Amino acid sequence: MSVTYLIEFDVKPAERERFLRLLSGVLDAMRHEAMFVEATLHADPETDTRFLLHETWRSHEDVLSVQLARPYRQEWHAALPDLLAAERKISVWQPLRSDRTVTAA
Repeated sequence: MSVTYLIEFDVKPAERERFLRLLSGVLDAMRHEAMFVEATLHADPETDTRFLLHETWRSHEDVLSVQLARPYRQEWHAALPDLLAAERKISVWQPLRSDRTVTAA
């Protein structure tokens, strides 16, 4: 069963660019994972150091037992204490439906 994670980040202002660079590397790598569905990174329009990451995966168990241990995540996880002004807020959700714009062929 799919699982969606909402992860809120409050980044130190001086670390904003490094945060985005490291996270981009993780997002670029994870899109090739078999259990990956989608991810969207959102920026707070009022605070340029606040971000929301919306990730959906096919299996919560796979995320916990396989994905979090991927080598491409090591630098990212190690840097988080230096990058963040506050602890990440992570919530776990079960998708019920997903809608997208339908484009005319």
